[in-house]
Amino acid sequence: MHDNIAPIKNISPDLLQNLKGVLFDIDDTFTTHGRIPACSLSALWDLKNGGLKVISVTGRPAGWCDHIARMWPVDGVVGENGAFYFWFDEKERKLKKRFLDTDSVRAEKRQRLLKVRDEILAAVPGCALASDQHYREADLAIDYCEDVPPLGSEAVEQICSLFEAHGATCKVSSIHVNGWFGEYDKLGMAKRFMTERFGLDLDAEKGSFAYCGDSPNDEPMFQYFLMSVAVKNVLKFVNQMQTLPVYITSLEGGEGFAEFARHILKHRHKA
Repeated sequence: MHDNIAPIKNISPDLLQNLKGVLFDIDDTFTTHGRIPACSLSALWDLKNGGLKVISVTGRPAGWCDHIARMWPVDGVVGENGAFYFWFDEKERKLKKRFLDTDSVRAEKRQRLLKVRDEILAAVPGCALASDQHYREADLAIDYCEDVPPLGSEAVEQICSLFEAHGATCKVSSIHVNGWFGEYDKLGMAKRFMTERFGLDLDAEKGSFAYCGDSPNDEPMFQYFLMSVAVKNVLKFVNQMQTLPVYITSLEGGEGFAEFARHILKHRHKA
């Protein structure tokens, strides 16, 4: 483990007993080696059925988020690193979408990203357009280890530099480098989701929510939440991160997510 990250057993029982919800990343947090293990999906249902709000917060594309909001036991999903949130309206039986930018602004930004895409693919041998790019509305995802042989840190840094040279924001996940035009991030859209969907001021209530993630693009969330938790595989990235999570699980990926969920529910049941 890392000296500056405490095990989840150190989380105050009071925090756990008063918890209202869990926000969580998907890739390598909820999944293990690209698959959803039975334990993490079961844990998500347990959290939902236990009366907690559950919100997935991901860099994955709008197309995936449509499925997640409809099919998973979640209250909503923040996608493409904060470009939007989707939720399924149970009363109307209809998927609802909330984008930060208008259709025309998103279209203009996508055109600008095409030039960035071409430069990165030409300049960084071995990288590729992410296989889910066709389902994206707002960002550009460059694959550095999901469907291509893993690239080293120098290549990842070069991809980031090319994004930044165009004035784009970029974040490194466990599988992709995502870039977009705009100042939004996972945290900003999570706050907006809570306010607009539940009338909840997350700044005032952040002690009642937990976040679980695994990589550098989760840093705004790790910095913000009092109960910021990473699954064990975050240790691969700690040397690249400015802000570390407060707590860490003993297991990796989806198994770590399930471990955290069990820990939450054990203490809530004692309340």
